[in-house]
Amino acid sequence: MAPISTESSRRDPSGDARSTPDRHFDFIVCGAGTAGSVVAGRLAADPDVRVLLLEAGGDDDCPEVMEPGQWPLNLGSERDWNFSGAPNPHLNDRSIPLNMGRALGGGSSINVMLWARGHMNDWEDFALASGNDAWNYESVLKIYQRVEDYWGAPDPQRRGVSGPVHVSPAARPQPVATALLEAARQIGIPTFENPNGEMMEGRGGAAINDLIVKEGRRQSIYRAYVHPRRGQSNLTVLPHSLVSRLVWSGKRVVGVDVVRDGRLERFTADREVILSLGAVNTPKVLMQSGIGPEAELGRHGIPLVQHLPGVGANHQDHVSFATIFEYEEPQQVGHGGSEATLYWSSDSAMRLPDMFHCQVEFPVPSAENAGPDVPQHGWTMFAGLAHPKSRGHVTLSGPDVTDAPIIQTNTLADPDDLRCALDNIRLVQELGAQSAFKGLVRRESLPGRLSGAALEHYARNAAVTYWHQSCTARMGRDEMSVVDGALKVYGVEGLRIADASVMPHITSGNTMAPCVIIGERAVEEISAAYGF
Repeated sequence: MAPISTESSRRDPSGDARSTPDRHFDFIVCGAGTAGSVVAGRLAADPDVRVLLLEAGGDDDCPEVMEPGQWPLNLGSERDWNFSGAPNPHLNDRSIPLNMGRALGGGSSINVMLWARGHMNDWEDFALASGNDAWNYESVLKIYQRVEDYWGAPDPQRRGVSGPVHVSPAARPQPVATALLEAARQIGIPTFENPNGEMMEGRGGAAINDLIVKEGRRQSIYRAYVHPRRGQSNLTVLPHSLVSRLVWSGKRVVGVDVVRDGRLERFTADREVILSLGAVNTPKVLMQSGIGPEAELGRHGIPLVQHLPGVGANHQDHVSFATIFEYEEPQQVGHGGSEATLYWSSDSAMRLPDMFHCQVEFPVPSAENAGPDVPQHGWTMFAGLAHPKSRGHVTLSGPDVTDAPIIQTNTLADPDDLRCALDNIRLVQELGAQSAFKGLVRRESLPGRLSGAALEHYARNAAVTYWHQSCTARMGRDEMSVVDGALKVYGVEGLRIADASVMPHITSGNTMAPCVIIGERAVEEISAAYGF
């Protein structure tokens, strides 16, 4: 395929010229988030391939998206699906927010901009689950090398320098970020030049974050792959277009029904439809279109097309627990506020790290733990679980597009997750007590000197999501798998899935970069199938 152009379109930057779009395409990509943007941009590189990209949200050209420090303002806005988990008895009956991007660029337009490629063994697991070596680390590393435009220390074995995705280490990180790295060294955790590559081929470590920020502006995956092509006649991008259902001809998907401007419209695909709606909306659309657990569909009177019991099951997310420290003096916030991270395996024999810690340069308590102990000026270490054992599910509240999905996260349902959470909190407390923070940090504010049941209660109230929902239409070869190693949905034709829902298990770290891989892998398989 031709390379992605880096030049801006000469057409109207607001989008496609035609007010009444074509109805017939070769490929329809549903969702302009991270993976969907990759798929649409790569497919549209061939001028003979007609591509439609549908997005429920609106434009990304606003300060809250483009200016890194304003990302928190997107949460709860029109650029957020504003999902919430169902009340959870393991979290003191809390219903926690599950924010998800709803705009051109999806999560890559509203997230904290971290580029985290996953651990080597994440990809080996994907290859094993799928039976397809194109998912193994060696293969995925080649994809990362071709998609990255990396502006950090040269590492030709692992990093790319001429791809469409700008990646660079946080420039001039704040003192609290560099102090974290020194504190890690003081307790025996190694530090690395960057958090991708060598660091994620072993036990883990600490590093300054890689970010998708260029010259002070967010460079989302939509901006990398789709925006440069908005003037092409073979690419149609329709924001404010809510995918309702798949359209069938027998057991072949031939198009989608879409709600636009309050009207239901139909678009058809001569070759394939690709769902890239995320780990909540992808299973929702599948089920409301007749693909999923027979009993769940029957409960809502939805005619069954293909029984796939794994649709909506296996929900996974990174959960974290804030430990908050007070500064001696107010400090600046850099690069959106997250400049350092730490991954670690509590046991050296582990194949994957179980600890995933993100530093944030301001206090971020949960609503339940907000109170007088939260300092006005301070920093947060989110002590997170890299691979929680708890599993949730997404189900339907009704058969219609306006019926909200029900998300049962079951966070901390597995007792091992609570034990790991407490170990993570204690590790952060140990980090924060190191001499590296002398003169910078006055005290630990939360949770403080809690233990036993009191610390458990704090953790249940502190638990929040990293916004990495995944695995609800997982790739594999067993009866609970939804897609095969080529991302084709079992039992139907003309349909693939390319988003975080296909992950067999959640990757170690932020999921944006792995979703780029999923999009690229989808295009590899599509190109092989159609010979372009």
